[in-house]
Amino acid sequence: MKLAMREATRDDLPAILHLIWDDETARHREDPSEPLDPRYIAAFEAIDADPNQHLIAAELDDRLVGTLQLSFIPGLSFRGSWRGLIEAVRIAADLRGQRLGEQMILWAVEQCRARDCKMVQLTSTATRTAAHRFYARLGFVQSHVGMKLHLRD
Repeated sequence: MKLAMREATRDDLPAILHLIWDDETARHREDPSEPLDPRYIAAFEAIDADPNQHLIAAELDDRLVGTLQLSFIPGLSFRGSWRGLIEAVRIAADLRGQRLGEQMILWAVEQCRARDCKMVQLTSTATRTAAHRFYARLGFVQSHVGMKLHLRD
């Protein structure tokens, strides 16, 4: 099974939100009762307007089955190198375990290479040990401790 990767459109937003909500770690923080809450639309529009932000739709047989957000971040570290940040990786529940997530991550890494990024980074919730094994199998190294400070509900 080969995924087709493309930039998401505004019309993809409901399907992408359902992928995000159908995740063990997101169930406590997302509210599927209002799929097109204006805040989701505003976030999509901000991503879409920024050339360093890419919301990606992964399709299989014309069905949107996966998503991720790929951000390109300039920095002064490593002599002014850019880095890629992969966030919000999701695959449809009925297709997990079929290496589609691997295709998505490898595609994202290639996009970072094409932009001459020094590195690609991502975070994964501490309790998602299977996801950690998945990323390690793809060459990612657990090199830092991530911390968050939530500023609002």
